[in-house]
Amino acid sequence: MVKDTLIAAREAARQLNLMEPRQIDNLLLHLADNTVSRASEILAANRQDLDRMDSNDPKYDRLLLDADRIKGIADGIRSVAALPSPLGLTLAQWTQPNGMRISKVSVPFGVIGVIYEARPNVTLDVAALCLKSGSAVVLKGGSDAQQSNEAIVNIIADTLAECGVPTSAASLLPPSHDATAEMLDATGFIDLIIPRGGRSLIDFVRSRSRVPVIETGAGVCSCYFHSSGDIDKGRGIIFNAKTRRVSVCNALDALLIDRSRLASLPTLVMPLAGKNVTIYADPEAYSALDGKYPLLKHATADDRGREYMDYKMAVETVADIDEALAYIAQYSSRHSESIIADDQAACQRFTREVDAACVYTNLPTSFTDGGQFGFGAEIGISTQKLHARGPMGLREITTYKYIIEGDGQIRNS
Repeated sequence: MVKDTLIAAREAARQLNLMEPRQIDNLLLHLADNTVSRASEILAANRQDLDRMDSNDPKYDRLLLDADRIKGIADGIRSVAALPSPLGLTLAQWTQPNGMRISKVSVPFGVIGVIYEARPNVTLDVAALCLKSGSAVVLKGGSDAQQSNEAIVNIIADTLAECGVPTSAASLLPPSHDATAEMLDATGFIDLIIPRGGRSLIDFVRSRSRVPVIETGAGVCSCYFHSSGDIDKGRGIIFNAKTRRVSVCNALDALLIDRSRLASLPTLVMPLAGKNVTIYADPEAYSALDGKYPLLKHATADDRGREYMDYKMAVETVADIDEALAYIAQYSSRHSESIIADDQAACQRFTREVDAACVYTNLPTSFTDGGQFGFGAEIGISTQKLHARGPMGLREITTYKYIIEGDGQIRNS
């Protein structure tokens, strides 16, 4: 069954490659309309998934869909439709001494496989981006969101059929381990696999896949409050980075603070108490917060480099920017890091030396998002360095080929 799905996806990719950009855009606009008009189907299926999950599970918020979120997803699809096509762009062009003309042109990958966990919004985001970039998509969601994903893929399939596009251009595999194994072995059928989820999922896919992989997802994000940091800015940045949505990969996990600014720590973190954020503090930070912050615990070695995905955060005291940079170098997942500082030299050094996909000055890590970067939506946040890094939009899920034109020249050596 899985092999038949992959064969059909490969054929659909060939047909997508023949479509004009305006046809794809019209398809996406139709998909956005269908998503809104059939929202009740999605919400009913989503309720079945939610009823099987503990509401205290950090994944619950990722799984949850409501009318506002569905509208936001549909708006994201419309934003993708409004973007210029990433295909057929001449990335470089030159002529050799023998008159041979060489052009480097953007083209679709072909078939993209995406493996993800309890985030049904990914189903629509990824389908829109892949279709816009000319690729068929094979989706492999987690069992936690299976009912939601099936309802969404039914709407996508109906939309494709209404627009005269093969329904196999976007397909959903069963939520079984066997289906995952076949997907990871699908050389010749799938051109690229993108895992979206926690560290265990990403490590599993990377170690098992015979198909090329772009790693995305795991985010251990830190914010460093420098000795020159502004308290008002810092308080807002830390609160937003930690509490906007705790279950996403750009949420703040560790606050680093210069020892000289420990007196400011209670003021910086106090808004977090209103969201019941538990702070795991090192000895110096604990002393600064003891009796002044209600949800306080002693940090252990396990709290360093930990992705909480919950209303929890570590606080680490550092002597200066040297110690902050050393801490980030050791514990970062290379996703997103931020500095709060009015000292421009410190900001410049931080952005130069921190090895991460996204490095912020006086901003929260919550901005690491394709929509916030103007990409319309994202297929994931790449934490690796080959091909794509950071939020991956349309251009990041295309590849290129060389087109060479001549007039009968032959090679003599």
